[in-house]
Amino acid sequence: MGIAVAQVRAAALDHESAKVSQTFARIFAILALPLLAACASAPKQTAPEVVPGYEGIQDGEFFIEPVAPKYLYEGNRRTEVAYAGSESPGTVVVDTYARKLYLVGDGGTATRYPIAVGREGLAFRGTGVIGRKAEWPSWQPTRNMIRTRPDLYAAYAGGLPGGLMNPLGARALYLYRGGRDSMFRIHGTADAASIGHATSAGCIRLFNQDIIDLYNRVPVGTRVKVRTEAESLAIEGPQMTDAYGRIVPETPENIARKEKDLIAIAKQAERDRVASEKAERKRLAACARRGIPDEECPRPQAPAVTVGTAG
Repeated sequence: MGIAVAQVRAAALDHESAKVSQTFARIFAILALPLLAACASAPKQTAPEVVPGYEGIQDGEFFIEPVAPKYLYEGNRRTEVAYAGSESPGTVVVDTYARKLYLVGDGGTATRYPIAVGREGLAFRGTGVIGRKAEWPSWQPTRNMIRTRPDLYAAYAGGLPGGLMNPLGARALYLYRGGRDSMFRIHGTADAASIGHATSAGCIRLFNQDIIDLYNRVPVGTRVKVRTEAESLAIEGPQMTDAYGRIVPETPENIARKEKDLIAIAKQAERDRVASEKAERKRLAACARRGIPDEECPRPQAPAVTVGTAG
């Protein structure tokens, strides 16, 4: 009888021991999960998308950043196209109305580059030749630029050396007529967002990657043709600006899309206005809690304007 009791007690102890072991095993498994997760291979980082032809470039002492894909929408990147103009191969054709530049090739083809057009770029029509080329050119604002915006340009009255923030970008082609500098420039820019748009100042600007490509393909003496509005209309067809200021063909589809985009932009502007007013109330309330009068309440600092985006 005593042996039977002892066996029962031993069996009970074994059962309890097994339960404790299972409990510890579960606890250990739970505690070990973070460790196992930490030892697992980390998820692969997705590399930023880069459009072929617009990768980052180490150019001498300067590194040119890749162009963000959002600026390389359809029609706003370098591409080979069929060419309907009458100019001979090797000619550079600038269309300030369609905001395109062509390097005419053989067999009815051309390389098309998107451009931004400034006020100075609209002042020239007809033909000229590339009289000078420069890598990382220096730049000097005109007297009129200094007079109208001394806060932005007066500091550079003596000139600005070539570099990443220079408005002429990585390369410049200088158009001559009758042996004299016409002051018409085809150049690069660090302001990728401006390409495809009209700009307040400057001549004809390209992505830095594009101006380097063009620079390497055209020698001094290359003929340059700047189209008139009638010539542009005859070859490119009617153009229009979309809701974002980009030039696009004037089609019923683009007209309808512009109307929809303008509505979306207006709605976003209203959301931004509400958010801005809310932020302003929070700013003033925070100052009030500290006993700071509204007129002395510090405002968020605006980002500085760089000369590189103003040329």
